[in-house]
Amino acid sequence: MKKDFLTLWDMSSGEIAMLVKRAVERKSGIAANKCPLIGKSIGLFFEKASTRTRVSFEVGIYQLGAHPVYLNPNEIQIGRGETISDTAKTLSRYLDAIVIRTFKHNLIEEFALHSSIPVINGLTDLHHPCQALGDLMTITEKKGRLKGIRIAYIGDGNNVANSLIEAASLMEMDLTIACPEGYEPDPDVLDRARGSAKSEIIILREPKEAAGRADVIYTDVWVSMGQERESEERKKRLKDYQINSKLLSCAKKDAVVLHCLPAHRGEEITNDVIDGPQSAVFDQAENRLHVQKALLEMLVT
Repeated sequence: MKKDFLTLWDMSSGEIAMLVKRAVERKSGIAANKCPLIGKSIGLFFEKASTRTRVSFEVGIYQLGAHPVYLNPNEIQIGRGETISDTAKTLSRYLDAIVIRTFKHNLIEEFALHSSIPVINGLTDLHHPCQALGDLMTITEKKGRLKGIRIAYIGDGNNVANSLIEAASLMEMDLTIACPEGYEPDPDVLDRARGSAKSEIIILREPKEAAGRADVIYTDVWVSMGQERESEERKKRLKDYQINSKLLSCAKKDAVVLHCLPAHRGEEITNDVIDGPQSAVFDQAENRLHVQKALLEMLVT
């Protein structure tokens, strides 16, 4: 039976732990069966521009022995009005899995409903689960554990924040999100996480309070793709939610700094922090490759 990965909730905590362990093995080079997907073809359907998601998936698919097939919506019939269901049913006859990076989350849900192959969420406006897997791998590398880790997320409660909430809930981490009023994460994601969590998930307004005693300090851009018209208003509302050396000093001395990239340096994070000794931002970016290889191995083999 096929298994999709649309949100972190599509996996159990045990499956995520196994996946992170496998990703660490793959990164170290000790993993057995380095090319388990020989002869497979994996589709990459991208409506949104991408650096890390596209390149990490294309390279990872190739390294696993499979063939990546990039699908630009403007170059296939869905861009001319073919239905999502017809596209999903057709591509299921050619491909062994598909990664979708799009705007509306209901598009990927509809695609998965009509697809007979695994569907992987490469990003929607509501969730970014592959990023969260990379985050969990990075925290494991830097802190040696996940359970009991305290994360402070500073800024806009966007898709990255939503997936981080799910990750914290599943892996028993404590998460505090500092954001302005009106910039909170999705309420349904919050309610589900709080209803099942063995962790503490808090929303507050003061960044310094959130950063206090944190093991991990995390942020993302203030203006995501598709929000450009709101750019000036967002920057104005979020200007006090910057990760800088003063805010970092409120966290634990060995706190790790994360950012899913791309970064708008000088806005949500300063150069001295993102390039500083506590930053794991580029390890985090690299780990997308390894954890997505482990994910593909789990779903496709």
